[in-house]
Amino acid sequence: MTQTLQFETQTKALIDDLKSVCANYGLGNSAKEFTVISQIFLYKFLNDKYVYEVKQIEPTLAAADNFEETLLQFPADDLEFINMQLNESTATIAAEHLLSNLFKKQNEPNFAEIFDDALLKTAAKNSDIFSVLTQGGEKIILFESIGNKVSESKDNFCKALINKLVSFSFEHIFNQKFDFFATIFEYLIQDYNSNAGGKYAEYFTPHAVAKIMAACLVTDTNVTNATCYDPSAGSGTLLMNLAHAIGEDKCTIYSQDISEKSSGLLRLNLILNNLVHSIQNIIQGNTISNPYHKKEDGSLETFDYIVSNPPFKLDFSDYSANLDTNTNKDRFFAGIPKVPAKKKESMAIYLLFIQHIMHSLSAKGKAAIVVPTGFITAQSGIDKKIRQKLVASKMLAGVVSMPSNIFATTGTNVSILFLDKTNTKDVVLIDASNLGTKVKEGKNQKTVLSPQEEQRIIDVFNTKTVKEDFSVVVSYEDIKAKNYSLSAGQYFEVKIEYIDISAEDFATKMNAFECNLENLFAESKSLESEIQKNLKSLKYD
Repeated sequence: MTQTLQFETQTKALIDDLKSVCANYGLGNSAKEFTVISQIFLYKFLNDKYVYEVKQIEPTLAAADNFEETLLQFPADDLEFINMQLNESTATIAAEHLLSNLFKKQNEPNFAEIFDDALLKTAAKNSDIFSVLTQGGEKIILFESIGNKVSESKDNFCKALINKLVSFSFEHIFNQKFDFFATIFEYLIQDYNSNAGGKYAEYFTPHAVAKIMAACLVTDTNVTNATCYDPSAGSGTLLMNLAHAIGEDKCTIYSQDISEKSSGLLRLNLILNNLVHSIQNIIQGNTISNPYHKKEDGSLETFDYIVSNPPFKLDFSDYSANLDTNTNKDRFFAGIPKVPAKKKESMAIYLLFIQHIMHSLSAKGKAAIVVPTGFITAQSGIDKKIRQKLVASKMLAGVVSMPSNIFATTGTNVSILFLDKTNTKDVVLIDASNLGTKVKEGKNQKTVLSPQEEQRIIDVFNTKTVKEDFSVVVSYEDIKAKNYSLSAGQYFEVKIEYIDISAEDFATKMNAFECNLENLFAESKSLESEIQKNLKSLKYD
């Protein structure tokens, strides 16, 4: 077993152990379990990262036989100097609040209060860097009380958790790369990343889709100081893949999502992926009604890269009328979906997200948006107006139509819409609907792309290569001529094969056709006679 695989196995085992503790205390598969698992895992990660960095900075602490005791006795001024040298992505944790010292206190009276006190004080100590903001400016700090998640046996519950956390250290995983942490993050949230009654679905975009979007957007290896944005960020899968493609140290993340749970997951994702410097730009709020990120003059901020897998349908009738203002005239240029008399939950909110993204691109901006495939061919309404604007403004890079069931949670066929405000020439359209392998995931069936299939899509898109029955390269004028359709299939060449045959073969084929037709006509007459006979036999009783 490789070292990376060993760390992955140990980390997953820790997550399973924490879930087992929650199940034993009646929290299994509940919202409270999600809070406990995500926050305790994060505290463990930050605790071990702090210990790891302190040892890197101060050799005497690294060489100490008993690190925890030595740290407790360390002069306050010296420790403060060490803390000032910590990486900005590392939280500062008081010595008495380290997990190893909490472990020693587990048999003291009211241990749940001791544990919660450590969580809350650590959150307060690191509030400026690690807090997520609401659109109203309120800070959502790192941790909340854990002991009150159970109604009885609070001390025993917290003791059970602390005993799981000290079995191994994360100190050896901090040199791991993106793929490791992506795997761990997906495993951590797999039971909780669903729309359990929330306003927006916290979509988890499949890794293959996120990888394709990032690889087709970032083709320049010399990108620096890039701004990356997702107006419906969810747990941040798209942003993490994008940041990794650019380089985590070469970009800054911005996001907004209405869900507090999603914003918390995104914060965790940023911490795991060394993007703590962007936490201050993570906003919990309604992007459509109250976009947060703005310039000094009050206009919307613009970004170099935008990725989004927005909710497709959502009832926004409660604030729909408020969107129709002069301020939003340019932003929602194609219109606002009307409120239907019935099935308000089917309102096409994704059309507002597309328009918002178009309005939020910088002069050199690029975007990738997951859309229902019906959007790329709709022949009327807001859908078509948006496509007409993309063509008229020459900001379309291409479209990739994905296989059905690429998302296990929805049967809606999806495509990826790529925008590029610098692309004044050809547009590439790909039909990848026949790729992938069908697999069962729980009660649902989904399509999984192989790494080779993913790379095929990426290579064809980035090189704008024409492949028979797979991809076409078209001009803006071609798209206009096809009534603004962005479906690759409508541009494929219809081929008629001609086969040379002799006069004798031709006569044989024609005789066979004539015989076949005579037999069909005869059968038809027989059926006609039978039907007439049956009709004459019908009598009124």
